[in-house]
Amino acid sequence: MSIEVENITKRYKNQVALSDVSFKIKKAEIVGFLGPNGAGKSTMMKILTTYLEATDGKAKVNGFDVSASKKEVQKSVGYLPEHNPLYLDLYVKEYLAFNAEVYKVPKSRIDEVVQLTGLTSEAHKKIGLLSKGYRQRVGLANALLHNPDVLILDEPTTGLDPNQLVDIRHLIKSIGKEKTVFLSTHIMQEVEAMCDRVIIIDKGKVVADKYLKDLREGNAQIVVVEFDYRVEDTFLLKLPKVSSVVNTRDFIYEITFSTDQDMRSHVFDFAHDNALKILQLNQKNTSLESLFRDLTS
Repeated sequence: MSIEVENITKRYKNQVALSDVSFKIKKAEIVGFLGPNGAGKSTMMKILTTYLEATDGKAKVNGFDVSASKKEVQKSVGYLPEHNPLYLDLYVKEYLAFNAEVYKVPKSRIDEVVQLTGLTSEAHKKIGLLSKGYRQRVGLANALLHNPDVLILDEPTTGLDPNQLVDIRHLIKSIGKEKTVFLSTHIMQEVEAMCDRVIIIDKGKVVADKYLKDLREGNAQIVVVEFDYRVEDTFLLKLPKVSSVVNTRDFIYEITFSTDQDMRSHVFDFAHDNALKILQLNQKNTSLESLFRDLTS
């Protein structure tokens, strides 16, 4: 495993930022880490990069304990924090050369990461003159400089325009073919476009851990129906291919069918046969965005 998190808890005096968080990430996976503001995403990333100590629990990166083997963890992780810290008065290659000395990597590696991150045309400019998209590329180049096995990226696409988003997305997907990428973002479309898997955290706890292909290919659907008076669940359970019925409130029911066939016509026929009036009849979206909203609202 590239990342192993076991029962991690982080407290700040009386505030609990993370509560008993556990998950594992395999090599060459791109995993999106989602959650509302203040859910604990950045705290978790800072623990994995050794910037913070957990109050309880254990975490390993590339087999190294984040508390007992900090230097080894730092050598094997490339980290891009939410607020990309760059020296704006330095030239791109000058900045990377400075960090190459810190990491003790050969200068030839600078040209490699410049080419990998698409910085060739901007490499002789001052960082302060670059667009936000190219500054993110500089941050990624720096994170890749020592050729780490794991990349931890905190909000790597924040503030980018649509063209820059596409460029950074392609870059991250390309990197993820060989390295493990653990990234946080608020942009659901970016997760769906880049990631293999999503972990959703809310109020410091993991509330979902799913592979994106399971969300896309799930052979199930939810139909939301509102009748003009109450119906016993046992009658609705007689509909074809029904797996569950939930009376969410008043006369509104969520009926889950174990098929991707549109079952609203069956619900309509049921209402007609039983002299019921339908006040609303909709399919519930099972996208990542709706899952996020359901779990964190």
